[in-house]
Amino acid sequence: MRLMGMRSFLRWWLVGLMVLAAVGQVHGQQRKQLLTGYFPQWGLYGEPQYLVKNLADKAGMLDQINYAQGFVTGGRCSVADANADVNYAYSAAQSVDGVGDAAGQAVKGGFNQLMKLKRRYPRLKVVLSLEGRAGDFAANAQPEVRAGFVASCVDLWVKGEIAPGVSVGRLFDGIDIDWEYPHGEDAANYLNLLREFRKQMDGVRPGMLLNVAVAPNPRMMGGANVAEVAGLVDEMGLMTYDFAGPWVDHTGFVSALKGDVGTGTVARSVEAYRAAGVPAGKLLVGVPFYGYGWRMVPEENNGLFQEGEPMRGDRSYREIETKIARSKVYRDEASQAPWLFDGDAFWTYDDALSVKTKARYAVDEGLGGVMIWELGEDNDAATLLGAAYEGLSGQDKTASVHVAH
Repeated sequence: MRLMGMRSFLRWWLVGLMVLAAVGQVHGQQRKQLLTGYFPQWGLYGEPQYLVKNLADKAGMLDQINYAQGFVTGGRCSVADANADVNYAYSAAQSVDGVGDAAGQAVKGGFNQLMKLKRRYPRLKVVLSLEGRAGDFAANAQPEVRAGFVASCVDLWVKGEIAPGVSVGRLFDGIDIDWEYPHGEDAANYLNLLREFRKQMDGVRPGMLLNVAVAPNPRMMGGANVAEVAGLVDEMGLMTYDFAGPWVDHTGFVSALKGDVGTGTVARSVEAYRAAGVPAGKLLVGVPFYGYGWRMVPEENNGLFQEGEPMRGDRSYREIETKIARSKVYRDEASQAPWLFDGDAFWTYDDALSVKTKARYAVDEGLGGVMIWELGEDNDAATLLGAAYEGLSGQDKTASVHVAH
């Protein structure tokens, strides 16, 4: 009886392990694709504020946060906003863990909040998004100054020495370079800049991530060999958005997945990079959490592909969502991209269904995952983030969306 009991125990124990493994896969812990999102440093100044605390109970869906931003100025890397990053004293109500910053604390601000978030989610990666004007990147990539420029970035973001006597330790797990974009004469320097980053980063902390944000088409990368770029970096975030917007006087889709939409699409961007020799697993599909609008749009085709007066600037999904009650939601069958039209105003954006469709596309194509610009433009319930997570994880909880016919 004891032997039979042991066999029975082992059998049920093995069954239990299999069930737990299946549950873990359902909840995304076995996902191959990454879910990454840019965190807006400037969210501190928004109304309402968008703080690291907004992710306190949602960051488990993310694999990586790209913290926007660090600057490229004066031939060096620099902290973009010292107040937001290290000086602003968070109150208990604003803080991830409900503990406010002390007056004499060396590191306050967003960086301290990120440290708290990482303690809550140990597997979460935080990458510093390095941004600046194309001309500054080009100047700093020149052979005579390149090594010194990269060394300044390594001191800040790899060693964590953000000011004399002030350290954030190993807060950052990598650097994301957002050079928009190298021109023809910059192509060789762009590649050599990445090589210098890789060499110096590996020399200090081997295994750190080196990522790049790239144009929606490799032809926009100034002749740089994108296959060589892929060999130097861990992730290539495709900026597959802004295919249509207020720079043109006719309506269209900000980020259609596929189809005959008169502009670029996500699928065409992916195909172009793969044709240029970039492995699918290095490519992350860029998903906008914002949209654009036009006024005085004719009613033909429910406002789609019609002339109109562009509205200035983008609008967050959070704001566009509030317009649904007084508009009709239409949807492109090929891409599942939605649009709003009330007989006058037209809005293009991504919603839960189109975001999930893109995430599933990333899985089906064996891509590296999804890259969000940017997390602060979601609604309070993080509807779009949740849809991306569900799409990558194979879940199907996104509510159906009523579509006008």
